[in-house]
Amino acid sequence: MIERPVLWIIIPCYNEEQVLPVTSEMFTEKLSGLINAGRVGEKSRLLFVNDGSKDGTWDIIKKLSDENPIVSGISLSCNRGHQNALLAGLCEAVDKCDITISMDCDGQDDIEAVDKMLDRFGEGCQVVYGVRSSREKDTFFKRFTAESFYKLMMKMGVEVVYNHADYRLISNRVLKEFTDFHEVNLFLRGMIPLVGFKSGTVEYKRQERLAGNTHYPLSKMLALAFDGITSLSIKPIRLITGIGILVAIISFIFIIWAIVDFFLGKTVSGWSSTICVVSFIGGIQLIALGVIGEYVGKIYLETKARPRFIIEERLNTVNDSENNGAI
Repeated sequence: MIERPVLWIIIPCYNEEQVLPVTSEMFTEKLSGLINAGRVGEKSRLLFVNDGSKDGTWDIIKKLSDENPIVSGISLSCNRGHQNALLAGLCEAVDKCDITISMDCDGQDDIEAVDKMLDRFGEGCQVVYGVRSSREKDTFFKRFTAESFYKLMMKMGVEVVYNHADYRLISNRVLKEFTDFHEVNLFLRGMIPLVGFKSGTVEYKRQERLAGNTHYPLSKMLALAFDGITSLSIKPIRLITGIGILVAIISFIFIIWAIVDFFLGKTVSGWSSTICVVSFIGGIQLIALGVIGEYVGKIYLETKARPRFIIEERLNTVNDSENNGAI
């Protein structure tokens, strides 16, 4: 056990100029308190990751870095999405700290849960997942879809922690192993458990967003869910195979029925019944092709091996003399 581990708190930001001045003070006070209490090392940092923001987010991060030595920042060359921005922060911290904690910029993740995470790390957990204790503040639709998503992921064979998003502690040991994962299609909450090592959970109450508007509408949430399933499970392909077999069996039964009716001198009436069968089979085929196409598309993106992010600028990240990098 490391007596005073160096902690880097990774905070992805995208167009957060309204909420960042509010939450940054909360983050800096918390980390300063942990340093002063001797819970973490003096080289601990807040790392804000600017994900190609179009507003004044990066200017605010620059100002925070100038005013406070524990604040660092990196800016991506363009918007790469939350998962890539978070990964960029983790890769930046991999050789500079003992543990990382990732959280959202909007203040919804309870900052006080950091103490519990550090306690679990002290007990030997290499990964500590922040888990929502309840969803009572969510609308019925959001609660139903979110819980259904986690259940669906588990049934698809994806190892996820129920009601966990991206609020987690990761030790440097786990992080170094995780850097060997080179997927372009990222779903971190399903990938981190694949590394293994001892893990634990900490429950917390998720708060309301402190300012500004959410940058994760329903469309992005659905896209993330679909990416999670298709990036980490091949069960949809197997499900298509099963449906294909079932449709083939039903079609074979209809063929036998048509042949028997023919020899009995009966005519198979019906344009409507024929159209229904053809439309049903055609619909199944189109769905199957769509799912298969999604997997083929992901293979295409993986084989191109383009960088997942490019860092344009760094602020106070210890090794400021390093060249800007692409991973």
